[in-house]
Amino acid sequence: MTVYMEDEVGAGWAFDPEETARQVCQAALELENCPYEAAVALVLTDNAGIRELNRQYRGIDQETDVLSFPNVDFREEGVFQIEEDREADYFDPDTGELILGDIMISVDKVQEQARKYGHGIRREFAFLVAHSMLHLCGYDHMEAQQAKDMEERQEEILAGLGITRD
Repeated sequence: MTVYMEDEVGAGWAFDPEETARQVCQAALELENCPYEAAVALVLTDNAGIRELNRQYRGIDQETDVLSFPNVDFREEGVFQIEEDREADYFDPDTGELILGDIMISVDKVQEQARKYGHGIRREFAFLVAHSMLHLCGYDHMEAQQAKDMEERQEEILAGLGITRD
């Protein structure tokens, strides 16, 4: 599992966000039985940066905590069946890794939501990475059952890593 991380704001947290992201991404892929080595790009930005991306790509002119930009078109949630004629679109020719997509996280929102929900910053960060990874694996939460499925998977990923609401 490769995480290409860019930190636009230099948050200076008491944990290594790149290592935490890598652990969460790997755990998500294991839960989903991904048969490939994979890569994800992760950008840490601020509220202004994520607001601009949200406006530009979703037409919503407001801040959000996380944005996911999947590279793979899944026919079914978490089913990694890559058609041969799409391999060039999905795999890095140099590393052979499946390029799942991009994750954008607002550092400001991580800090705000950790306070709001009464848990640590690492836990909130890991939760947003897990949430976004599930989007990159084809999941959505537009309907109640979809949201329930995602929530259960997110909690399973975090619990498996011992990342709890401390």
